[in-house]
Amino acid sequence: MKSVTIYTDGACSQNPGPGGWAAVLMYNEHKKELSGCEEATTNNRMELTAAIMGMRALNQRCEVALYTDSAYLCNGFKLGWIYNWQRNGWLTSGRKPVENQDLWQELLSLSKKHSIVWHKVKGHSDNEFNNRCDELARAEIKKLTTSKNKAEVST
Repeated sequence: MKSVTIYTDGACSQNPGPGGWAAVLMYNEHKKELSGCEEATTNNRMELTAAIMGMRALNQRCEVALYTDSAYLCNGFKLGWIYNWQRNGWLTSGRKPVENQDLWQELLSLSKKHSIVWHKVKGHSDNEFNNRCDELARAEIKKLTTSKNKAEVST
């Protein structure tokens, strides 16, 4: 199995509001950057989307070291929240529907295709690839808000 490293990050201008996500995939000397945006979203949705898009980019089963600054994303797997939610019919311990259930379900499906080790990194610190993901995600927000502002001016 190939060993791939994926760094991910999500960002939101307001919460909810325009958001961006990014993933940097690395395999041997190869590096691929992915990013995208949504007009109305939350930071947590962007964090989950970044991981989804990173894993979707893999075209075969891999050993994945996935790095994120999102405790929400990392703990979902490392602390087993996602498995408890699944057992409980996608309800929290408080018997409320799990937020972002659609994304968690897709992540669960993707995670079964790969061998993943989840790593929590400190955000906005000295981690080169986490910082690059943050830069890419914020650039997506800027592109989205700039094009929206241009559209409003021309109408």
